[in-house]
Amino acid sequence: MSKKKLLLSIIPFVLGMTFFVVLQLGMEGVVPVAASEPLKQTQAVQAQSGSGDFIYGDPRPDAPELAYRGAYSVGVRTLQVSNPDQVDILNYDADTNPDPRYTRVLTIEVWYPADIPLGVQELVTYTDVLGLSNDPSRPNTPFQFLGRALRDANTDGTDAPYPLVIVSHGYPGSRHMMTYLTENLASKGYIVVSIDHTESTFDNVGDFSSTLLNRSLDQLFVLDQMAQMGQDSGNFLYGLVDADHTAIIGYSMGGYGALNSAGAGYNPSGAIYSWVPGDHLSVRAEGSVTYTASLDSRLKAIVACAPWGQGSFYGFPLQTWTESALADITIPSMFIVGNRDDVAIYDDGGWGVRRIFSDTVNSDRYMLVYQNALHNIAPNPPPPEAEASWPEYERYSEPAWSNARINNINQHFITAFLGIHLKGEDYESYLDVVPMSNDGVWGVDYWKGFTNRTALGMQMEAHHVSIMTYLPLIMK
Repeated sequence: MSKKKLLLSIIPFVLGMTFFVVLQLGMEGVVPVAASEPLKQTQAVQAQSGSGDFIYGDPRPDAPELAYRGAYSVGVRTLQVSNPDQVDILNYDADTNPDPRYTRVLTIEVWYPADIPLGVQELVTYTDVLGLSNDPSRPNTPFQFLGRALRDANTDGTDAPYPLVIVSHGYPGSRHMMTYLTENLASKGYIVVSIDHTESTFDNVGDFSSTLLNRSLDQLFVLDQMAQMGQDSGNFLYGLVDADHTAIIGYSMGGYGALNSAGAGYNPSGAIYSWVPGDHLSVRAEGSVTYTASLDSRLKAIVACAPWGQGSFYGFPLQTWTESALADITIPSMFIVGNRDDVAIYDDGGWGVRRIFSDTVNSDRYMLVYQNALHNIAPNPPPPEAEASWPEYERYSEPAWSNARINNINQHFITAFLGIHLKGEDYESYLDVVPMSNDGVWGVDYWKGFTNRTALGMQMEAHHVSIMTYLPLIMK
């Protein structure tokens, strides 16, 4: 083809693209503006903090609208709380020690709206560990990373009290695994507390029975402790905590616990029931008077990220909850999961997270599904120190997704969900979207808050409970 013919052949294409760009510039919510604004906000956040490097939770240029931080500066403090007279399941012995007891000490990290003086950098260094304390081949190795908060900052009570959000990690895990989310929510006017679940952290891995028994007990105990701190005039949280509007965000085993905290008692005939010896799981079982009495009306919503318990174990269904137990959850719920999850299991012969979502029939609920994602749809991205070891890197990574991208999407949707149910904010249109993100048409029914060509590879299901469904529950 001659140069002249080649030139003539591409002119229509160039003119067509020019017309397309001009047309987009004339539309409301135009692509060039929407695409450049996130980058400006990212640069502003970095400039304010004094760090030009990416920090977990920072918005990428393709971050959806509600992923950006809120109006509040953020402070963070580390505390310990002690729960006396708890079952010490790791020292259980049917003959010599059938009811062992101990004081269960929990380390918690608390993020809150803060008053930070001008010129002081809103930066903090967190310390966590790689490895597993119970595996000599993977010794605990400390590592550090930056966050966008100020250690021990003064509180900002301007709009207090603030709703409470409790974050609960997997098995094993760490209170620092989801700082991208904890800091983000605190900047939007929440008190956020993340728990180090004793005997279930990377540096303190105990038998699985402790996690099965204690996860929801820890969550509800921390709720009560945070409420008391908010009422204690000598505590830095005095007047700041609105515990009457609490949500639990649980990842994996944290999701397992959140479901139980929300009203789904464990199935006495399920596989896991016998994994806690001495019938000690009966205090969290469906139909138990003790369990029913422990449920806390201050809990108003849960977010279950890849919740473990209803999948299959070597092909055998765990059946941690019955249909009737899941139907007992009446508070709003959001599920976040990858459709290739091979730990919690998305859907295997009718069992998995999809089954949980389907059976929570009395909960106003959503389920966000990441296509081709595995189990790690909740934690921070892999730290650089993990890159030298596949087991450590795999702990955090998602092969088909950028973890930072998932983090931004989680920030967006969790902000909308909690805003609706803890603050009464008008965010429904961010959640009630066309089910398959790929089917959304820009300017027509594209997923709200997403820049054109960025809402891909996701699914959102919504089931709203009518008032007629709630009436029999209210009349109980």
